[in-house]
This record gives sequence, C-alpha cells and structure tokens, in this order.
Amino acid sequence: MSAGRGPERTYAPDFLTELFQNPLDPGYSDAALSRRAGRGPTGWRRSTIRVVTVITLAALGFLLAIAYRQTIEGEPGRAQARAGLVAQIKQRESEADQLTRRADELREDVNRQRDAALSGSDAARLRDLEAATGLGRVKGDGVVVRVADGPSEADAVTGAGGTNLGKVLDRDLQDIANALWSAGAEAVSINGQRLTATSTIRAAGGAILVDFRPVTGPYEVSAIGPGQLERRFRDSDAANLLRQVAAEHGMSFGVRGADDLTLPAASEPQLRYAVPSVSPSPSPSGAARSTSPASPGAGSSLSPSGGGR
Repeated sequence: MSAGRGPERTYAPDFLTELFQNPLDPGYSDAALSRRAGRGPTGWRRSTIRVVTVITLAALGFLLAIAYRQTIEGEPGRAQARAGLVAQIKQRESEADQLTRRADELREDVNRQRDAALSGSDAARLRDLEAATGLGRVKGDGVVVRVADGPSEADAVTGAGGTNLGKVLDRDLQDIANALWSAGAEAVSINGQRLTATSTIRAAGGAILVDFRPVTGPYEVSAIGPGQLERRFRDSDAANLLRQVAAEHGMSFGVRGADDLTLPAASEPQLRYAVPSVSPSPSPSGAARSTSPASPGAGSSLSPSGGGR
C-alpha cells in the first residue's frame, strides 16, 4: 500500500477477453501435440477401430435387408386382406340395396291395401302426413344443388396429395339442407336418401353418411318447394359461403331449378319415446298398494316421479 492511498483494487480476468485470446480448448492442443509426437493410437488400435466400424455397418445393413424383405413378403397378404374387405363391403351394400327395394315394394303393397280399407278422406290425410314426414314418395317442382370436391393440391417436394381445402365436408351438406328447409322446402333428399326430422348427416373417416348410409360425390341435394325456393336459397348464407369456397379452392358448386322431381320415401324411423313412471301410492290401511295414478282432482298430489309438469 502507498501512503495516502487506499488498497489497490484487483481485477479478475474477463471471461470474454480470455475466450477471444485463447479460443481453443487446451485439450485439443494437447491431442495435436501428441499426434505430432507420435503418441497417437497405435496401428493395431486403428485396425481394431476400422474392423469394429465395418462389422457395425454390416450388421445394420443386414437388419435393414431383413426388415425390407419382411415388408415385401407381407404386402401381398395385406393387399389380399384389403381386397377381401372391399369385396365384403360391396356384397353387403348390394344386399342392403336389395332389401331396400323389397321394403319399398312391401310398403307400396301395404299402402294399396290401406287405401282400399279406408275411406277416401282418411287415406288422403294419411298420404299428406306421410309426405310431410318423409315416409311417402313425393313429386313436384323444386331445386337441385350439386357440389363436388375440388382438385387436391400436390406437395411440391414429395408429390403426394396435400390438404384439399375444396373438399366437400359433412357440414357443407348440413348447411345446404338447413338452408333449403329455411327457404321453404317441403321435402329434401341427398343422393336419393330422403331426409326426415330424425335424419343425421355425419362424417366417418373419409366418408359422409346420411342416416348411416354412405354417399359419394358428386353430391346432389334435391328439394321440392315453392317457386321462390331457388331464389331464396341463392341468397342464403350457405350459398354465399359455398360460392366463396368454389372461387378460392376449386370446389364445384351449382344450383338449378328442376321440374317434376321425384323424391323417394325414407326408411321407417326407429322412434324412441319415454313413458312416465307411476309410483304406487299406499292405501289408508297400509296393507294394499294401488297401481293406478291418483287423480289430481280428488285431493291427492302427483309424486315427484309421477311425470307431472
């Protein structure tokens, strides 16, 4: 320490300065000096390393060859299984179509016998109800909306098909059907599948199902309704959206008026309904129980589970 001055400050070495002054790790320098001095791996060690490398590469090549051979050998079996499944699907579809045609024939026979048994006014009323609910075949003027998938955009590198933004989705058919109903349609069908109040339009994998039956493109949604049906549908939000998708992504979309359309009857729906449960009420003596609901007008009250509103 010097007189009249405080202790001198010591500075630690700056890490960045040290890094720029000596960028090479000392271990690398030692290894380079050892190789120059002849203290590197001996000849037998280098030969051992080469032999191990060759054996490892040979083993990997052998394993890849076995995997490739197994893949090639298994491909005919997979192709055969796929072909068998496709044949079964086509057979089941053919059987379903035959059963549907047979059901339509039986329905027509039942309708003829019913009309013969009922009076003219009752038969006409039933026919009107069937037409309104979709259980009867109808004819009339209306609109046909046709949509089809746009071209798929191929990947520029692999050439594989990419995302097709112009593909028709199940919700597109839902929007079309809802827009037609809103425009005043009295009957609607998709590719010959009649829609009712309980119909479903949904996707399963890459297929679109209408009432659990697959439909394929191009999709035609036919509707029977008043004369303003076509104009009202063209002005709907669903039509505007589909026109935009068609312009931007190549989806095929068209609307045309049609005269004397015939829409088939829908299959008989499997309706499910609830029945109010009735709780047994005890008798005054407590020995017997009644199985009939008590009358609200007799001074008794409905139980919580008795189905009262």
